[in-house]
Amino acid sequence: MVVFNFFSRLLDLTRQRSTTESVLTAAWQARGPLACALLPLSLLFRCVAGLRRFMYLNGWRASTRLPVPIIVVGNIYVGGTGKTPLTIWLVQALRLAGYTPGVISRGYGVASELETRAVSARSIAAEVGDEPLLIALRAQCPVVVGKNRVAAAQTLLKVNPQVNVILSDDGLQHYRLQRDIEIVLFDSRGNGNGWLLPAGPLREATSRPRDFTVVNLEPAVALPASLPRTAVRMQLAGEMAERLGDRSQTLRIADLSNSLPAPRILAAAGIGNPQRFFNMLSGMGLVFESLSLPDHYGFSVNPFAAVDAEIILITEKDAVKCSQIEIIKNDPRLWVVPVTAQIDVALIQQIVEKLRGHPTA
Repeated sequence: MVVFNFFSRLLDLTRQRSTTESVLTAAWQARGPLACALLPLSLLFRCVAGLRRFMYLNGWRASTRLPVPIIVVGNIYVGGTGKTPLTIWLVQALRLAGYTPGVISRGYGVASELETRAVSARSIAAEVGDEPLLIALRAQCPVVVGKNRVAAAQTLLKVNPQVNVILSDDGLQHYRLQRDIEIVLFDSRGNGNGWLLPAGPLREATSRPRDFTVVNLEPAVALPASLPRTAVRMQLAGEMAERLGDRSQTLRIADLSNSLPAPRILAAAGIGNPQRFFNMLSGMGLVFESLSLPDHYGFSVNPFAAVDAEIILITEKDAVKCSQIEIIKNDPRLWVVPVTAQIDVALIQQIVEKLRGHPTA
């Protein structure tokens, strides 16, 4: 499927923050001149994506059913919506419900995507991906990465036979792996202008049915009108910061806003939607300069070297890479802000109810 591969490459390119992406991001919020000019390509992408899914659903292309239930957690809006915190929450909630979960992921940006690889606390982010490493560290569960999610899941089960439910971090369009539950995640941007790539921000049509819709929103933000009223709200909260070089050292973020004199603070984020991190800090009354880095930024160039700040706040996703670079790791100004997903427990109750219908349950 040459055309589909072309659009897959286009999707990968859009994950790098650049001037071009900024223009597209703005265009994707409305059906303006640029979006309309790209609409023919969007319609072609929709047809190709729909045909590809049809071929899998009707057995024209092979798919694999595994002996344990598969839960896919993904987003159809290009860029980050908060999948990693949601995945961590699901792992912890499933464990409390009596399951032994494991996680598979593509491992975006790793040196080699052609093989499967188990993730451990000693893994190098460049070899397994920043998000899978963060999941392994925070969720304390088996994690395997690989471009072929079927192979990744099979490897996970072979090495960890006690696992009885697998979460796929992303992979809504990876139809080779049959799934039992699909969870799609949005944020305050909703569906944008509602069009598919490249005229809009969507990877696939919103009309395709899914089991659950979760929306990552700040408390005061209304649910986007384009999303179903049944969507479950998720909020990311982080009250404490931990020193990068010694995570046992902590400080309360709210105390920074009350300090006199106020320290010079920089907040930096190399995630899909940095503004969400900045909004969370602003909501706690913090005054700071902000630095948006490309998603999955590798820190081969130290962006903090010339920064005039007394405190630099970074995300956990960035911290897993920064902690493996000596010159950055030992910068005493760097503090990590861990976030935790807050979601109605009714979501896990409904997921468990669906899992009970699986043949191996």
